[in-house]
Amino acid sequence: MEYLAENSKDSVVSLSDPSFSNAITRWQKQHGRHNLPWQGTRDAYNIWLSEIMLQQTQVTTVVSYYQRFLVSFPNIWLLAAAPTEEVMAHWSGLGYYARARNLHHCAQRIVAEYSGIFPDDPMVLKNLPGIGRSTAAAIAVFSYGIRAAILDGNVKRVFARTFGINFYPGLKTIEDAMWLRATALLPLQDVESYTQGLMDLGSKICIPRKPQCHLCPISQRCVALNSSRTSELPVRKPKKNLLQKSICMLMITDQYQVILEQRPNHGIWGGLLSLPEICPGKNFDARLDTAVSAFGSIELCQPLKPFMHVFTHIKLCVSPFQVFLRKRHNSVIHEKYCWYSIDKLPDAPLPAPVKKILMGVLFEKNLFS
Repeated sequence: MEYLAENSKDSVVSLSDPSFSNAITRWQKQHGRHNLPWQGTRDAYNIWLSEIMLQQTQVTTVVSYYQRFLVSFPNIWLLAAAPTEEVMAHWSGLGYYARARNLHHCAQRIVAEYSGIFPDDPMVLKNLPGIGRSTAAAIAVFSYGIRAAILDGNVKRVFARTFGINFYPGLKTIEDAMWLRATALLPLQDVESYTQGLMDLGSKICIPRKPQCHLCPISQRCVALNSSRTSELPVRKPKKNLLQKSICMLMITDQYQVILEQRPNHGIWGGLLSLPEICPGKNFDARLDTAVSAFGSIELCQPLKPFMHVFTHIKLCVSPFQVFLRKRHNSVIHEKYCWYSIDKLPDAPLPAPVKKILMGVLFEKNLFS
């Protein structure tokens, strides 16, 4: 079965080069990765989970998350039926949290629409939440042996250097041309080894800085190497100044509990729990009193060490404050807030920097003992 790129077949033929795929495949079989937890299986659920986790995240980080996730959600039916907060808790610290929300939605759709069985058609897979064209191809290749082309960030870098592509790969016309080439270079056999080889080459050898060109199986044909431009290719995305946002986070504690806020599903840290926020600036004390009044009256408020967290589009400057209550209200006035037991914080679905500061302060004060 074969799924060609949505371009002219004549162009695909003109770009084909069996020696390229042969070199990649031979190298992968001898030097590539063969012992990753999601290898050696045709289970589409396991492969899909690994591919989603590997989006924007290195293998070394993913392995432990992947293994823990499968212990709690060993199949797609259990994942689909799980509460959202439980799924988000297992993703806490892995970043790019939209992946976790899409993962959960995708599981629910596959159970509802496909009886829990992943489609083998990458054109169907790519329209499911969080998958996209390259991830769909990888799932189809490794699960079903389908002949389909991948084109993730690592593969774009390999192609840009090997073929001397002098334009930013994120441009639509350039990306379309790279998809055409990716399809043209697909081998007739050993598509799994070839696909894994491209992934391994991009993550182990053709790395962004100081690529290991002496170990590369296609170095002789690499335009970037032969023209001393490995540091220039791929062409980088034009830089944009990051927006900067400043907030104050309130760690409101009473006895062995802390107030947490359920964040909306969209935006920064979407779907996770976090600390209540207020903006810095004028009338801070009055606004602090108003924000805390929903939970009780302030006994003491002390600043904690500020920190900065950089996202792809924004630089978040956080000034945390620990607030001790003189008198706590018996209930909170808004359903998005809850008193959370401190001993449950290690497994809470919290953003990594928020969990770090909570654990640091509360451990230091021996509230876990």
